[in-house]
Amino acid sequence: EASMSSNEMIGQLELIDIEDLDAAEEAILTNKDALLELARQANPKQAERGGGPRSIQLRRFEGQGGEPFLVLHLHYDVGDAMGANMINTVMEALAEPVAAISGGRAGLRILSNLADQRLARAKCLIPAEGLAFSDYSGEAVRDGIAAASAFAEADPYRAATHNKGIMNGIDALVLATGNDWRSVEAGAHAYAARDGRYSSLSRWHVNADGALIGEIALPMALGTFGGATRVHPGAQANLKLLGVKTAAELGGIAAALGLAQNLAALRALATEGVQRGHMSLHARQVALAAGAMGDEVERLAQQLAGEGQIRASRAEEILKSWRNNE
Repeated sequence: EASMSSNEMIGQLELIDIEDLDAAEEAILTNKDALLELARQANPKQAERGGGPRSIQLRRFEGQGGEPFLVLHLHYDVGDAMGANMINTVMEALAEPVAAISGGRAGLRILSNLADQRLARAKCLIPAEGLAFSDYSGEAVRDGIAAASAFAEADPYRAATHNKGIMNGIDALVLATGNDWRSVEAGAHAYAARDGRYSSLSRWHVNADGALIGEIALPMALGTFGGATRVHPGAQANLKLLGVKTAAELGGIAAALGLAQNLAALRALATEGVQRGHMSLHARQVALAAGAMGDEVERLAQQLAGEGQIRASRAEEILKSWRNNE
């Protein structure tokens, strides 16, 4: 199962040099409706499409010198766009009016890549018997995956590698659809540290029936139109291949892909070890670099891995021997 919480992005407006923060907050909130209307008029077409500004929040901070300042958050529904340009345009329109109301001065105004109002979620259930392979029982694989997940939840050093594996899958999809993978990466890792300690984006546990349950949630600022998604033929072809029409559908697929990628990595780590798969991939790369073609690639990779000699010189030697005997 996969879903998206909303298409809301957050724009931030920093307000500095304010003498009375209490009075500034009260003045901004008193004028909240007028400010939302101003944000709406900054991009009326988005409001006509059912999107646009949704709410305003205020947050207090202390600067390096101890000076307090305010940050205004504008929650804005960007629809099926990624939304960066849309948000930035609206925040520019709000900057001076909000500064005047607050009695201070407008500082930075830009979107936040911690899109925690735009969460993609995915969940799966796998019966234990579906996890069995080779000499490993389903129960052993299931319990190994759950234990590996607990390790990542507890330890930031493990969580960083755990989450990197999740993003291996998601980043490929984001790139293939013409979206901003750096934005998605930044949001994912910031979200992983939202409680003050970096942890895993996914959770795997065993339910009362003995099945393995996997869950993931992370910010997913993706678009199905605008930017490179509109003009790049490869991005258009990949969106057509996926059969998606909305950003919510694409976000759900991204979350499901990240969870599947994570399952594959944890299954390998909990059983035969991840290095076996890595070395198999390395053997194919060495075979290709040596000049293997077509069916030779897999055949040569298997021989290199079997010999335990995954070297370019050995690959070239085997290829030469094969071709001389043909």
